[in-house]
Amino acid sequence: MKKVVMVSVFIAFAGFCKAQNTDMVSKSARKAIESSNAIYADLANKDDGSILTRYTEDACLFPPSASPVCGREQIASFFKGGPKVHVTFTIQHLYGNDKTFITEESFYEMRDLDGKKIDDGKVMVIWKNTKNGWKMHRDMFSSNHPAK
Repeated sequence: MKKVVMVSVFIAFAGFCKAQNTDMVSKSARKAIESSNAIYADLANKDDGSILTRYTEDACLFPPSASPVCGREQIASFFKGGPKVHVTFTIQHLYGNDKTFITEESFYEMRDLDGKKIDDGKVMVIWKNTKNGWKMHRDMFSSNHPAK
């Protein structure tokens, strides 16, 4: 009986997820998120805190195999001295509304400055609509490959 109930719950959840699609997010919100993603690595590479312009004041990162990184100082420290890379994001889905929050599901590919692929993985970002536009509020990411 439990198995039947669990399967029913899964089917209902899968149907709900399938009903959610990128059409729920306006073209302007999608464009803002795509634009932010396009300059993300460039800002992180500057190593001067510019990356913080992409995040809310009370943002948190959830990096793989590490504790959450919350607040502007901790996020700036996380990126300080990091490797110089090019990152491309491919949005898979955007859910939410244009008034408050949008959830982004994406894949990333990371290359060194010579163009050699060094990683790929997935990203889940909760974007918050602020008085200064769409900002990353929660940012979770992980590689598709085992830790080295």
